[in-house]
Amino acid sequence: MKKVLLSTLLLSLTVALWGCGGDSDEPRPSSITITVSTEAINAPATQSSYVINVGTTGTEWDAYTTGDFFTIAKKGTTSTSGSVTVTIPANPLTEVRTGSVVIMSGAARKTITVTQAAAEQAAYDAPEGYKLVWNDEFDNSSELNADNWTHEVKNSGWVNHELQNYVNHLTPGGERVTEVKNGTLRITCLKEDGKIYSGRVYAKVREGWKYGYIEASIKLPKGRGTWPAFWMMPVNFRSWPADGEIDIMEEVGYHPDYVSSSLHANAHVHSNGTQVTHEMYCKGAEGEFHKYAILWTGENITTFVDGKVQLSYDNRGLGRDDWPYDDPFYVILNLAWGGDWGGQQGVDESKLPLTMEVDYVRVFQKK
Repeated sequence: MKKVLLSTLLLSLTVALWGCGGDSDEPRPSSITITVSTEAINAPATQSSYVINVGTTGTEWDAYTTGDFFTIAKKGTTSTSGSVTVTIPANPLTEVRTGSVVIMSGAARKTITVTQAAAEQAAYDAPEGYKLVWNDEFDNSSELNADNWTHEVKNSGWVNHELQNYVNHLTPGGERVTEVKNGTLRITCLKEDGKIYSGRVYAKVREGWKYGYIEASIKLPKGRGTWPAFWMMPVNFRSWPADGEIDIMEEVGYHPDYVSSSLHANAHVHSNGTQVTHEMYCKGAEGEFHKYAILWTGENITTFVDGKVQLSYDNRGLGRDDWPYDDPFYVILNLAWGGDWGGQQGVDESKLPLTMEVDYVRVFQKK
């Protein structure tokens, strides 16, 4: 009898201990149920939108995406029901795109797959064998996507004795220096309370890209003192010019419609007259959109203006002093005012405010 009682007590203690430790070892399934009106979206290659009705037995819900080719708008997240509107732009690629919308409420999750058909013909021109890996068409929102773009914040005189103060989106008085509007990125230089303000933005500053075909469509401003640029700097920057600089397009307002490309390294830099640079006349560069691009490999860098070769430079096998261009670089767009080059013939403040517009930036790499 004692043995039976002892066995019963030990069994009860074991069950109790197992029950106490169960919560930490095995997560309990969520008691919340999520319902959705569709569990899969199969979109055509053309632009489309869909509404997903959401219900939950919880008190609230939220949603996020795992794809970057579409956007979502949420409604009613603080209640037990609502909706998610999925907007999918036209697919410019000849490849199927996939992603998902994830609905969450408490510990519960519901995944809606999003698949978009491939375009019959690519919408973007690129060299043979290259595919689009990143782009911004500036079609959504009124501000730059913070996941893609970083604003520089620096006072006047920071580099090249330039006169502008770079700020994040807004001046102290609330005027915009960068804005996404009517399908373009607008970088505006203006004067406020006696100071000049402008914008300088970096694309994927922490990752950048190593090699590729990179293109932007840009409308340059008019006015003596302007110095707009589309260029690249190394992600792992330590010192200049040792780590390199790639200038795809620069122009100064006192020399209108003449655009330049340059490469900077220890072996070729403007400070000692050894720079690698080329200037080209581009009719209507100020006031009209033109395409500026670079084709960058481990063997050569070539820049283009509307498809015409601007500058070409080969890797001559002379080492890093001559070719520091085998590391990831990130894209920069900025509008400077004055400075060593832009202000070489003075500035005309009567032209302020003025704006540089960018229709798109596209990055292609080898398949």
